[in-house]
Amino acid sequence: MALLLPGILHAKQIIRRSVSGLAKNVPKGYIAVYVGEEKKKRFVVPISYLNQPSFQELLSKAEEEFGFHHPMGGLTIPCREDIFINITSCLSEF
Repeated sequence: MALLLPGILHAKQIIRRSVSGLAKNVPKGYIAVYVGEEKKKRFVVPISYLNQPSFQELLSKAEEEFGFHHPMGGLTIPCREDIFINITSCLSEF
């Protein structure tokens, strides 16, 4: 039995809402996220990242800042691009 953390539940709700538009260009098993403090850049990451504690921290920051209203229409993560790349590069090693 899998236990879903609140951040994952919120991400799933946002994903369902972003199925239109650019989200259609995302391969199965991946999610598009928008990252940046001012200018947002789109990244496509494996959904397996949603289970990783470091990525869940990013989801918590997104929830605190945006709730369910994400300005880009998809999951928006409010952190610097270089920090996001550093976190995801560590996750890709697993």
